[in-house]
Amino acid sequence: MPYLLSKINESVRRDPAAFAQECDRVFARKVEMAAEKIAQHRSISRIVLLSGPSGSGKTTTALKIEEQLRKMGIESHTISMDNYFNTIDPDTAPRNRDGEIDYESPFCLDVDLLNRHFAMLDRGETIHVPKYEFSRQMRSDILSQPLRLGKDEIAIFEGIHALNDIIVGKNRNAFKLYIAARSSVVDDAGQEVFNHAWLRLCRRIVRDYKFRGSDASFTLKMWDNVRRGEKLYISPYKESADIMFDSSLADDFSLLKPYVLPLLEAIPSGKYQVVEDMLRGFSCIEAMNDDCVPPESLVREFIGGSTYDNH
Repeated sequence: MPYLLSKINESVRRDPAAFAQECDRVFARKVEMAAEKIAQHRSISRIVLLSGPSGSGKTTTALKIEEQLRKMGIESHTISMDNYFNTIDPDTAPRNRDGEIDYESPFCLDVDLLNRHFAMLDRGETIHVPKYEFSRQMRSDILSQPLRLGKDEIAIFEGIHALNDIIVGKNRNAFKLYIAARSSVVDDAGQEVFNHAWLRLCRRIVRDYKFRGSDASFTLKMWDNVRRGEKLYISPYKESADIMFDSSLADDFSLLKPYVLPLLEAIPSGKYQVVEDMLRGFSCIEAMNDDCVPPESLVREFIGGSTYDNH
């Protein structure tokens, strides 16, 4: 369901703290529902596959589900599938249509090792989770961590390709969760003011700036290829999910505005149509200060100050 622009703006003007609290409560209910379904499924499989496109808040959502499961007496372990990237070999790496290495491709992953580890965990055996060193573009087995699931423990594997057939095909019993920011903002006439894909792009622009020091041009240059990868490798498999989880919050747009607006305005006018579209959308949305947003809120994954920053 889309968010109504007039309600967002009214809530920001009237009581932003109460608005933020209500958005967090709505998100918490979604987390609780997902955790309950995962818990019910664990007698079938103790593997959870969590997928979603860039900027969806997969990391924070996975950790929140982990916390909720712990409250239910179920220990869980969240593992980034990025650690299963193959060491990049220019001779064998997948290529996109421009002949460049396709880092969005699922074939950058060591699929055989992943599938072997899923089976071993479900059998109660010990695996050694590898560590991928992005600075060196190589996987380190020396830094690997042992993991063995106890009787009532769950492993959550989080990554953009988690629901791809090359993964799910050999793990049909795993619980499948698809996370994406799926709600746009519309005006009272039902006309779209701000698209949900723009929200994900803004989240990524702000996160790249806050945590990598990259300007908006850096993120925008990659965006078309990221979107291409989503359409090829992620979206076609979302229907197989046991739960489709909307990770957008009604206050996202207002909270991101003060952070992303200066970054967008620094882009030369006319260079990117999507920037013009987003600036036009933001001109209708009230900005909101993040002082009233607690560190455990999902938006903190992108603007900083998160409880999970050092996780």
